[in-house]
Amino acid sequence: MVSLTGDRPDPAGPALLAAGLAARESRGRLLALLSAAVNDLTAAEDALADAFERALRTWPQRGVPDNPDGWLLAVARNRLRDWWKSAAARRTVGLDPERDAPAYVQDLDVEAIPDRRLELMLVCAHPAIDRTVHTPLMLDTVLGFTAGQIAGAFAMPTATMATRLVRAKKRIKAAGIPFRLPDRDDLPARMAAVLEAVYGVYVIDWATTGPQPRTVPGEAQHLAEILTGLVPDDPEAHGLAALVQLSAARAAARTDPGGRFVPLAEQDPARWDHELIGRAHEHLQAAHALGRLGRYQIEAGIQAVHCARARTGTTNWPVLLDLHRILQTLAPSLGGGVAFAAVTAEVNGPAAGLARLDELLTGTGTAGERFQPARAVRAHLLERLGRTTEAAAAYDSAVALTHDPAERAYLQHRRAALG
Repeated sequence: MVSLTGDRPDPAGPALLAAGLAARESRGRLLALLSAAVNDLTAAEDALADAFERALRTWPQRGVPDNPDGWLLAVARNRLRDWWKSAAARRTVGLDPERDAPAYVQDLDVEAIPDRRLELMLVCAHPAIDRTVHTPLMLDTVLGFTAGQIAGAFAMPTATMATRLVRAKKRIKAAGIPFRLPDRDDLPARMAAVLEAVYGVYVIDWATTGPQPRTVPGEAQHLAEILTGLVPDDPEAHGLAALVQLSAARAAARTDPGGRFVPLAEQDPARWDHELIGRAHEHLQAAHALGRLGRYQIEAGIQAVHCARARTGTTNWPVLLDLHRILQTLAPSLGGGVAFAAVTAEVNGPAAGLARLDELLTGTGTAGERFQPARAVRAHLLERLGRTTEAAAAYDSAVALTHDPAERAYLQHRRAALG
């Protein structure tokens, strides 16, 4: 194709895209492989970062290798090998013939190597590590979220979160925590944190799509399915798998063919993935058969009621209200409270919904003020009540907190329609 402006294509473009894709989709898996080999999370992170840096320097000139993940893994392993052979390492680490054998890119089939991410997640949930940092550590190391993204999800300053993450990684090395699956008797104590981390992936991605969306809904689905295989008798693992699948089933309908945001109540059920909805119901049935109710099962049940509109043509708001009331009693949260207020408005009117929302926000301080869904719901309820001046201010606040361009444009349109 000839450029009308005379500009030549950027030869670095494909290389940068390939490196970005590997960073998004393969970093966690590669880090888990390296960490399991050396029992040192920080060293593995440094080696992998060095491999990505070399990729950005060499791929634009030499071309993208046929096996990018294998290339990155080989370079990272060689980086670790250089460290092992250094004077400092020789004083503390004995050479391992298998570990220190030469590595060749053509011999590395990363897809054939078992996925070690779950083991790394369970390492992050070890009892020797502060329980409050279990989930953030998994989100950072295994799933590739930044300290800023994680801090936003946990409503704390980025610097505070970054410090906690560094401290936890040092603790893993100092405590000599083994990088392997724990004994089955130890799994229940760590599983809650692992489930929360997978849930965190789902929540953070859903709230921060941005101009370059991640592929994390598929990642969360994959990890949730792995968990149901590891602990098939855990009803919450099945509940989480169902929750992620039901939400992912509606992903394509979040925007119309023109890229405009479509609220859930206005989505076309024909665009939902009904096969995925069916798989989610299988997980819900498996969870129900185990007879122990939990948070993720209730959240999945809420999503299932929304998806039932494809079959009934209407949304059963009273049932949703009951489910949200149970959820807020069992596992209260800011996001759950906002959704509870929105459903209250559908059943008991916008004034009742707004009263519930304002009561919730009164006790949350700055966290509630910076929570975008709360601002958006408040704007909508004020608009329904005819309080246009207050609604306009609330829409302005929601727009300022919105990262998704399509959703921002939708809110701006609603704001403009107020006149």
